[in-house]
Amino acid sequence: MSNAYLAKSMPDSSDQQHQPPMTSEDALAREERKEHTSMLLLLTPALVMVVVLLIMPLCWLAFQSVQTEEGFSLANYIRIFQESIYWDTFALTFKISFLVTILSIVMGFPIAYAASRLQGFWANLILICVILPFWTSFLVRIFAWKVLLHPEGLLKQLLVFLHLCTPDTSLLYNTFAVLLVMVYTELPFAILPIYAASEKFDFRLIEAAKDLGATSFRAFRAVFLPGIRVGLLTAFLMVFIPSLGSYVIPDIVGGPTSEMIGNKIAQRTFVDRNLPHAAGLSALLTLAVLIPMITITTLRRKESPKDALREEGV
Repeated sequence: MSNAYLAKSMPDSSDQQHQPPMTSEDALAREERKEHTSMLLLLTPALVMVVVLLIMPLCWLAFQSVQTEEGFSLANYIRIFQESIYWDTFALTFKISFLVTILSIVMGFPIAYAASRLQGFWANLILICVILPFWTSFLVRIFAWKVLLHPEGLLKQLLVFLHLCTPDTSLLYNTFAVLLVMVYTELPFAILPIYAASEKFDFRLIEAAKDLGATSFRAFRAVFLPGIRVGLLTAFLMVFIPSLGSYVIPDIVGGPTSEMIGNKIAQRTFVDRNLPHAAGLSALLTLAVLIPMITITTLRRKESPKDALREEGV
């Protein structure tokens, strides 16, 4: 019996002979599977957070937007499209957001360019001045602007003294105040991506273009701007998307004529207690945010490798 047990426990030499040897491709594939498994395990907490904090709220939002007293219906969306006040609010939201984005990029571009060209102390000083507002509470900064724009505030008194406005001119509770404060808050988000792209740009390409006969403006337009296109697109998204959902700034320094879609959502949620209607507005705003992101991502994927290398300064 012991001999039979030993015979069963010993491996069959014929099976080992018929088993094919492991090739280098099999070993590489096994290592890749192990690496993929390890990466998946490392990404699991992040994936769980994305599902819990992003996917599930969006699903709940979509579910609430089709809820009515009669059951599931698109009545909330139909009401939004039928009432002109929402069309006007969406139009004003896009108008303000687009103006804030353009002004932030135009004002932030020279600052980012200067920071990328300077060295040492001056470059660090510019970056510190850009980042410094983040050390203060967002609400404190907004209320500080409200004090400055107040009829008895320092800015208003200075403008009256310089005869740039009359004592009856209102700097608060209008679209101008919303635009001004939003540009102030979003300006760092336009500067930093442009600075990051400009810092990596090889400025010798501009000198080479000048040596080939290009003027300074043409070299700047045809070489430098395409080279930092990624930074410009990133700055556009980082300013435009948060501006679409802005709520606090129009609520504090704006007025009835400068309400954005975020204010309407807050009114339907906290004042009217109409969560399905607020969810419908939020769903449309989410689509408005996704459209520019998907468009820019699609355009980026259609770029040729040559364009990608040029953006990296190669």
